[in-house]
Amino acid sequence: MPTRDDALQAAVESLRPTLPVGYVSEMNFALPAWIQSVAEILASGMVLLIDYGFPSREYYHPQRDQGTLMCHYRHHAHSEPLILVGLQDITAHVNFTAVAQAAHAAGLHVSGYTHQAHFLLASGLPELLSALEPNDSKNYLQQTQQAKTLILPSEMGELFKVMALTRNLDISLLGFARDERARL
Repeated sequence: MPTRDDALQAAVESLRPTLPVGYVSEMNFALPAWIQSVAEILASGMVLLIDYGFPSREYYHPQRDQGTLMCHYRHHAHSEPLILVGLQDITAHVNFTAVAQAAHAAGLHVSGYTHQAHFLLASGLPELLSALEPNDSKNYLQQTQQAKTLILPSEMGELFKVMALTRNLDISLLGFARDERARL
């Protein structure tokens, strides 16, 4: 069985032809085990993943040559994970191609993948907003502003993605009218 160092070396070697020397990125070696553990308890149904990230081609884009890792402390963002240890939040984007590969290896089916905006719009967000009482201007403005945050491309609409992983589920999934699995 390969050691963690062997797995790291193999992962780096697989990317070497496409990335320049000095390129920095993150790899989630716990992902396959996590997906496998989810698959083991899902006899029939769907797992809906919503997070910020990209398919591999975008995840390893030349513009991301310093990776996606970000740290947050008291509303201040920076890229130094080894300071403020235990006090700050550390986050990185998801490689959705890696999620799809791990899901397939675990016996799950990737049944849908799209931007959060497309998912919410296809799931009925416009109908929910149209049901609001426009005369209650405070609530109406508050709700529509929150919806804009979720769907505008400059906010969370394009950066966040939605992926459906299924097993023994043969239904049309709401929210994936604009399915982008081909990008994975």
